[in-house]
Amino acid sequence: MTTLSKKSSAGARAKISRVKRAGGNPARTQSVSEDNNKDQGFVVGVDIGGSNLRIALADTRGKVIGKWSASTKATSSAEMVIAQIEQGVDALLEQSDASRGCLRSVAVGAPGVTNSESGIVLATSFLRGWKNVPLRRLLESAFGVPAAVENDVRIGALGEHWIGAAQGMDDFVFLALGTGIAAGIFANGQLIHGANFTAGEVGYMYVPGTSEKPAKASEPGALESMLGGGGIRSEWERLHTPGQTLQKLTATQIFELAGTGDPAALRVLDRSAQLLAYAVYNIALVLNSPCFVLGGGVGVSLPLRDATERVLRSYSEPVSPKLVTSTLGTDAQIMGAIRLALNTAETHSKRSI
Repeated sequence: MTTLSKKSSAGARAKISRVKRAGGNPARTQSVSEDNNKDQGFVVGVDIGGSNLRIALADTRGKVIGKWSASTKATSSAEMVIAQIEQGVDALLEQSDASRGCLRSVAVGAPGVTNSESGIVLATSFLRGWKNVPLRRLLESAFGVPAAVENDVRIGALGEHWIGAAQGMDDFVFLALGTGIAAGIFANGQLIHGANFTAGEVGYMYVPGTSEKPAKASEPGALESMLGGGGIRSEWERLHTPGQTLQKLTATQIFELAGTGDPAALRVLDRSAQLLAYAVYNIALVLNSPCFVLGGGVGVSLPLRDATERVLRSYSEPVSPKLVTSTLGTDAQIMGAIRLALNTAETHSKRSI
């Protein structure tokens, strides 16, 4: 992947503009606060999702000044995502009556296996053509400031550790359940990456009840194929015989329906809670993590948390991990990105002295 030139960036912007005129989701800018300090500068936190891009501008105290979001469904190549990030940052700076000269750093959470040391996104199945993308270098070339890149789930753990459900905890696991499943692990106050930056890829765990068929590179792992949002909906559909009226529900809606006594929904909830309990218990045995923060679109479901806790209580010691739901919700990644951007700006400032 080569560094974006002004010409290629402009081309990407033109494509983005055409997508919007053709009916694509327009970008949205949200003003959070008019109070800022341009003398100190700003940092940018970015969350790249498989279908959406979210950006937050914050001051050097971490206070969010504004937010911007757009769809990545039709613009997911690396060059076009960089162009979208530039577009969003420029919109937020203009809203704050500031320029790029006020920026101090940029930090990004990316889906997939990410080498945070080199700033390279090694592989992801959520974005087309992303393999060995030098994302940090592209960001630094685009903005002329220090940049940092981290896996999106680990950056979510960083957000929860900073101002979320895991404040003050040196040992915890942020378990994100949505379309896929992955974990961000804190041990002894440090974010764990692993030798090949794949620590926390728990969606590939084998637990009782999951398929033992090896997953292909572009396919969900054994656990997430059953406990991810798609797997939960598939089980819901499987429990309905042909000819039955089938409600098109999300995973969390199915779990809520279980509270009304619906037999099929109860079976789906019980199976999901059992699978999650297996995963939590086994991870806790290995890491001795006392707390698991459940996040993601599926993980924040209170019926799922409560049902999983009931299963865990039936297990014997030596571990009895506590389950809590994320207090940041969908903002865990964006706030983690802001924290990483602040760290990056501070480190660069110390090196410059």
